[in-house]
Amino acid sequence: MPPRPTALVLTLAACGLLALAAAPLRADEHAPAHETPAAPAAGTEATPTPVPDFEPIEDRWRIQPPPYDLNVKGHWWDPYNQNVLKGDYPIIGEDVFLKLTAAAKTSAEGRSAPIGSGASARDSGSFTFFGQSDAIIYDQKFSLKAEMQKGSTAFKPFEWQVGIEGVVDLNILHLFENGVAPDVRDGISRENADAAIQEAFAELHLADLSANYDFVSVKVGRQPFNSDFRSLIFSDVNQGIRFFGSANGNRYQYNLLYFYMAEKDTNSELNTFDIRDQHVAVANVYVQDFLVLGYTTQLSFHFDYDDGEETGFKFDRQGFLVRPDPVGAATPHNVEAYYLGWAGEGHIDWLNVSHAFYQALGRDSLNPIAGREVDINAQLAFLELSIDRDWMRYQASALYTSGDSDPRDATAEGFDSILDNQKIMGGEFSYWNRQSIRIADRGGVALMQRNSVIPDLRSSKIQGQANFVNPGILMFNLGATAELTQKVRAIGNVNYVRFVRTKPLEILLKQPHVREDLGVDVSLGFEWRPFLNNNIIVKPFAAVFVPVAGFQDIYQSSVLYQVGTQMALVF
Repeated sequence: MPPRPTALVLTLAACGLLALAAAPLRADEHAPAHETPAAPAAGTEATPTPVPDFEPIEDRWRIQPPPYDLNVKGHWWDPYNQNVLKGDYPIIGEDVFLKLTAAAKTSAEGRSAPIGSGASARDSGSFTFFGQSDAIIYDQKFSLKAEMQKGSTAFKPFEWQVGIEGVVDLNILHLFENGVAPDVRDGISRENADAAIQEAFAELHLADLSANYDFVSVKVGRQPFNSDFRSLIFSDVNQGIRFFGSANGNRYQYNLLYFYMAEKDTNSELNTFDIRDQHVAVANVYVQDFLVLGYTTQLSFHFDYDDGEETGFKFDRQGFLVRPDPVGAATPHNVEAYYLGWAGEGHIDWLNVSHAFYQALGRDSLNPIAGREVDINAQLAFLELSIDRDWMRYQASALYTSGDSDPRDATAEGFDSILDNQKIMGGEFSYWNRQSIRIADRGGVALMQRNSVIPDLRSSKIQGQANFVNPGILMFNLGATAELTQKVRAIGNVNYVRFVRTKPLEILLKQPHVREDLGVDVSLGFEWRPFLNNNIIVKPFAAVFVPVAGFQDIYQSSVLYQVGTQMALVF
């Protein structure tokens, strides 16, 4: 087993690299920009007053268009004009810049999802298996990020960069049925606050590889990373080291990454300083203008080793068991998975194309549903085609993840990701993508994880282990995006959803027959940018999920809904 450094050690390593990079820096000395000319000596000609074109200035960053106002334009609180806090002027010498980013992100929604009532129903006179399905969810995040870099990226890659981001989170969940914690006496509401150092990194430019500024760099510490175009396999902010760069005039880009994963907070999903004994490695390469202009292809390799035996039993912040999954064998086990992937994004003439295929291999030492060691052999395939007509985009897409036909044999055929955040089939506006639907609301496993379309039957996307004994999914999508104005965009989608295999569900639920058809998901969302930039973004949305045979076999026939809004304010 690899050594067990703490998250704090990796964060301190990033700060150490900053100290080494910043040590030789000192502020340059400059002559005063303006001096009052001395009076001419008697009998000599007066020196002409300098015209603005020849007036000395402190540095080239303060060159202004006519009328050559040499004073700093704007104010510290003004992000739209030149601002020393936003990286427009150097703070040390002529090439060390500081950029501060403050953000407030708000999410508020109401939704319905199946919630069991059981013996501890909120309504003492309730005899139905499912109780009140409504819920109100509120999440508020405030973040402050500081980045410092040496060099101007307008001319060449910077020499080094460091950054740190702190995040404060408040989240509220209000149900109308008991179930926010294992102890039903905790009632129907939950409020949690959390604070975290979400990012802390140091980046160093190692070498230029060509006259076109092809380069190789290294980044150490807590950092964001998305492994493919649509976040299908791995998208996270976590701690580790990444080598990256470009070649052939930036036509090729590549990444080599290793993360020693930090434990996430259950409710805020922010990083903690606890280690979860999970190792993730990713290698990928992007090739622009592959075969045709405007199309980029990607080849990738992912590795996930989740050492559950080392961790043992892990309970989340609410007291629910999340590792191992609290079903079947429920014994600590290791998951070792490899993903071979090919993806592409771009256009071929007038047709926009987005596609992906992943093959998952590996082993699970003791899958809780299979009750034995299993070999992994699962697939994911995705295709989206779209066309642009004036201010409209029309799209059609399909998604397939393989399902397990025999959960008791030695092969796990249901596809699962590492930590996804899939932006397909309606994305954050889609009910099926956005909502978590649990098989058992008090602990247990979930049919669907929040912000994922894969029915993986694992306890938690952020704290549970990948589970490759699951039913798989088949989805078909028709959608359209309308640029209603320069400031307002509308996105509408219709999804048809069905299982690929239902045997894992029949064994888990001890039901003799579960049908494949699940339902229809209809969503509509808007994006409003009132100032034509990303400083203020408002996204109201609504969606309904109409259950059919398979969903009714597991849950109920009532139509489910979500309605809410997201807002981002960024300085």
